[in-house]
Amino acid sequence: QVQLVESGGGLVQPGGSLRLECAGSAFTLSPYYMGWYRQTPGNQRELVASISSGGSTNYADSVKGRSTISRDNAKNTMYLQMNGLRPEDTAVYYCNKVSPPYGPWGQGTQVTVSS
Repeated sequence: QVQLVESGGGLVQPGGSLRLECAGSAFTLSPYYMGWYRQTPGNQRELVASISSGGSTNYADSVKGRSTISRDNAKNTMYLQMNGLRPEDTAVYYCNKVSPPYGPWGQGTQVTVSS
């Protein structure tokens, strides 16, 4: 079954860090421009970071300077290291390609930043 599986979220205090993971199952990440998205209730999914097959990265202004996207093609996994977390980073985080046709959307991983 083709899947993208996100993990690594949790409850963290402001200023804390998390590393999110995106693993492909029967879906090879390496050829694709991949991204991390986040979504809050009532809002559209927002692309916050992306990484090309060659390793070039881009970040939304909202996370720039605080986050690092990376990928390990040997493990078929992508990561998002998030530092200096803020309450406004609270969201469900998803991974997928950055352009259609998208892979299957996973369940996401919840990040909650609260004291």
